[in-house]
Amino acid sequence: MEVPILDNHVHLEPRRGRNVDAVRDFERQGGTHIIVSHQPYEEARVNSSEDFRKSFDITVSMVDRVNSETSVKAYASVGPYPVELLRLEKKLGLEKGKEVMMGGMDLAADYVREGKAIAIGEVGRPHFDVSDVALKASNEIMAYAMKLAAEVDCAVVLHTEVGTEDTMRNLAEVADDAGLDRGRVVKHYSPPIVLPEENFGLMPSVLAGKEAVREALGKSSRFLMETDFLDDPRRPGAVMAITTVPKRTLGFIRMGIMTEEQACKIHSDNPHAVYGSAFE
Repeated sequence: MEVPILDNHVHLEPRRGRNVDAVRDFERQGGTHIIVSHQPYEEARVNSSEDFRKSFDITVSMVDRVNSETSVKAYASVGPYPVELLRLEKKLGLEKGKEVMMGGMDLAADYVREGKAIAIGEVGRPHFDVSDVALKASNEIMAYAMKLAAEVDCAVVLHTEVGTEDTMRNLAEVADDAGLDRGRVVKHYSPPIVLPEENFGLMPSVLAGKEAVREALGKSSRFLMETDFLDDPRRPGAVMAITTVPKRTLGFIRMGIMTEEQACKIHSDNPHAVYGSAFE
């Protein structure tokens, strides 16, 4: 059986990073699919909603390069990075910053409609303490993203604080209010909380550390795997290497820790359930 291997969340840098060369490392280790998550780029600062177009286009262009220059199937996930609100708040004020972020969400939904992106993300709220007013605005922006995802029938990829049961319960409730199927809400950078009583129906994208994946497998195979690879030579070794998911998956199969059937569930069935027909 040929085992598909998806890294559900990587970042690529257009200039200072290795971008396609990094994906070639992933390919050589057996990786077959990646989802490239949008992030702010130094060369495309955002000060208006329309500015997100140039920024999103950078992500999409790197995905296009991967698809044309490697055998890896790459997809884009685009959306205003949550911490961007804080920069916009300082520059424009909170209300205007919130307006810019929501306009960016509208644009992200358009990219999904046009087939340029597979999901809206990573979006959500800052992973550290912020003011009450900034948190309230962030939650409103996140809820709007989920509403848009429901309208365009796509997944939303969330960046938030640590994924505890309380956090997952709260995010599930926000999805319900927005009319978005909980199973189409991906909790990026998730610990191995893979049981329904732990994640309330959300899809955990588990950071692919050895013990985390082993713990997740001991409970269920309903999860995705990711590295959150940063592609930043100024921070070598930050988060995880892009080769981690294929090495971990194939290594666990050889050791009998993961079966090929479990691998196919994690790397094919689960992403098909989350991303729908857009995932091939």
